[in-house]
Amino acid sequence: MVMKHYPPEFKADAVALYESRPGATIRSVAADLGVNPETLRNWVQAAGVSRPRGRRAGEPAEPPTPLEAENAALRKKVRELEEEREILRKAAKYFAGGDALVNRFQFVADHQRRHGVKRLCTILGIARSSFYYWRRTAADRAARQAADARLVARIRAVHLESDGTYGVPRITAELREEGERVNHKRVARVMRQAGLAGLRLRHRHRTTVADPAAAKAPDLIGRDFTAIEPNMKYVGDITYLPLDGGKFLYLATVIDLASRRLVGWAVADHMRTEVVLDALAAAERTRGSLTGAVIHTDHGAQYTSRAFADACRQAGVRQSMSAIGSSADNALAESFNATFKRETLQGRKHWSSEREARLDAFRWLHRYNTRRRHSRLGHRSPIAYETASRATSTTLTPAA
Repeated sequence: MVMKHYPPEFKADAVALYESRPGATIRSVAADLGVNPETLRNWVQAAGVSRPRGRRAGEPAEPPTPLEAENAALRKKVRELEEEREILRKAAKYFAGGDALVNRFQFVADHQRRHGVKRLCTILGIARSSFYYWRRTAADRAARQAADARLVARIRAVHLESDGTYGVPRITAELREEGERVNHKRVARVMRQAGLAGLRLRHRHRTTVADPAAAKAPDLIGRDFTAIEPNMKYVGDITYLPLDGGKFLYLATVIDLASRRLVGWAVADHMRTEVVLDALAAAERTRGSLTGAVIHTDHGAQYTSRAFADACRQAGVRQSMSAIGSSADNALAESFNATFKRETLQGRKHWSSEREARLDAFRWLHRYNTRRRHSRLGHRSPIAYETASRATSTTLTPAA
């Protein structure tokens, strides 16, 4: 029968027997004495002997007990979890901003010597092949980033020069004219990353008030807002300029359909017929002669007035009018007005004073002709387009 309680002398002798046999194991000595191996191990540890001093050459190591194997596995798991927690704690600093995947790659690159690529990739949830590809292409990526940094500096300059109004197409055209070989998709990407964008359309305010009793002219344009040469077709319109305090100024324009050039304009604090007469007179001064040209407008009372009809006859201009209530029939003028207010107000609801509105209009309207690129003109300004086509055009008459 196995003893349940062992006297001190028995315990001391058992430990001495274990110590006297360098090649013996806890299990073999315990079997000889008829005690539990764990009981003997406790006696040995209490006596200051933690393990056997060796085993005979060629003797296989004692296999661990199930409990020992389980404890070893648990200790290993704890070490792995502690290491994983430490890795994630360090990695958190890398994820504060920017591209999360790139940040993970960078963390692996910075800590691979200590923890190993495989371990880090497993913990961070990324494929090792992706990491190795990222590391292999680092030089090319750095070169692209440097090129993008140079490009964004040039884009910022163009964007600033346009008063923050140019979007991707016009900035691309500007860069290409300066000699930069760049794709519009790349410009879009760089602008998006830099937080740059052109201005967007705002809601329009109705300024057309038709006179039901006035005579109407036929539609000679038919929504064909093109012309083969300058000084053949024009569109005219009025838009409002909102001021502080609920007041308004009004801008009347005359635009050439061939070159999109603003050939005449006038600003007034009223919507009477005089403002459109002033714009028509300015167009006649710009062109020298408007004889034979068509001017297309909406059915606003200013354009259906007898005074405007007389002015058109004197200038040799044929009137054309869109359908009542159809903005699409005078879409080019509507688009011009929206662009003007979008790029001058730049998100504001109104100008602070009449003087500020007039000066902004003066600057932008002249800049529109001389500098602003137009997508329909191959991203050239209206005057640049007319200059390029003047050699083959016989329509324009020099202004007086």
